[in-house]
Amino acid sequence: MADGNGCGVFTDAAWAVWEPLIEEVRPQGKTPPKELRRTISAIFWRHQNGAKWRSVPAELGPWWLVAQLFIRWAKQGVWERLLDLVQQRGIALGMTFIDGTNIRAHQKAAGAKKGDAIAERDVREALGRSRGGYGTKACVIADGRGRAVAFALAPGQAHELPMAPGLLDCLPDVPGWVVGDRGFASDAFRERIWAMGARPAIPPRRTDAPVACPDWIYANRHLVENLWARLKEWRAVATRYEKTARSFLGVLCLAATADWIKAIKL
Repeated sequence: MADGNGCGVFTDAAWAVWEPLIEEVRPQGKTPPKELRRTISAIFWRHQNGAKWRSVPAELGPWWLVAQLFIRWAKQGVWERLLDLVQQRGIALGMTFIDGTNIRAHQKAAGAKKGDAIAERDVREALGRSRGGYGTKACVIADGRGRAVAFALAPGQAHELPMAPGLLDCLPDVPGWVVGDRGFASDAFRERIWAMGARPAIPPRRTDAPVACPDWIYANRHLVENLWARLKEWRAVATRYEKTARSFLGVLCLAATADWIKAIKL
């Protein structure tokens, strides 16, 4: 995607793929963004390198303009719509995978607006302290080819199971199988999967009664683990720098969109 200057600038071929997608989902204001290609390149550069906004190379435009556009579009759900748009090329629903991960937060991720109730802050910031340190619990549901469909965020100390039913609702149709690890072992969640017309492949905990979990299905769970590995190649995904959950969700959706486009081109 980058050219030889190392600044993550879109090549003509790459921008020909991205431009129509961005134009379709961006806010249609009276004044269109100037130098949109340069600004989007700067957003990519910042999130792929995990740098400060102020460190954006001067040739990619004013850093404050880049940060302002990314944060404003994150609040408006543009990056989520971008991920939804690229998925219209086809989601493989023979199997779906659900998985969570802990993402450590940089110290600069703290400091968002205070004063609200704890529950409201948890929704707005999705930051909390767990045994792994201060961070965020991110959960993804992926299709049968290991491509992200939707994300959910919670404070770092939260369990991933409560986020799972909402992620199932993000699927466009009923999958054949829903595959998850023991973190999703719950009779109620399995019943939820059966009720929607799918089949669960979730191994029981050691203290639970045996349940059906075909090895030939569960063996494919590495696809969602590989997805997280690819997403965390973006340093702003591997370490959270954003102060709000909405902005960090935007980073995840942007990285997942790039992963979709790469998979489609292959």
